[in-house]
Amino acid sequence: MKRQALTLCCLLALSITVAFAGPAEEANAVINQWSVTYSANDRDALVDLYAPDAILLGTTSPVISEGKEAIRRYFQELQGSGRKNTIVERRTIVLSETSVVGTGFYNFARATENDAPRPSRFTMVVIKRDGRWMIAHHHSSPLSSSRQ
Repeated sequence: MKRQALTLCCLLALSITVAFAGPAEEANAVINQWSVTYSANDRDALVDLYAPDAILLGTTSPVISEGKEAIRRYFQELQGSGRKNTIVERRTIVLSETSVVGTGFYNFARATENDAPRPSRFTMVVIKRDGRWMIAHHHSSPLSSSRQ
């Protein structure tokens, strides 16, 4: 009987541990959602992943996009474009319970099959504000030819 109770307690403890994700998992879920939403070409949902005061240094932009309206303008051609994004490698650094850095490599592709993927690198600072994880800073740039 004691063994059954011990087994039950262990299973209960494991289920509680699995139910709570830490900052790394929560932030990585936002980064994954960014890639999925970009690939769905849903500009409004994509912009909603950013904090109101977020900063975006976009792959193809010569300017800093600051705030949701500027970020919305940056992604103005995304809707229905057929563009895709695939994360190929990532590292995660937990700065605090409410701040995480995700960095790595991803590929962009256009709708046409003849378009080769465009390897790029990214860094996202994902923060928890008012109980919600969101992107506060996003830098993306083409990958240097020596890495490709």
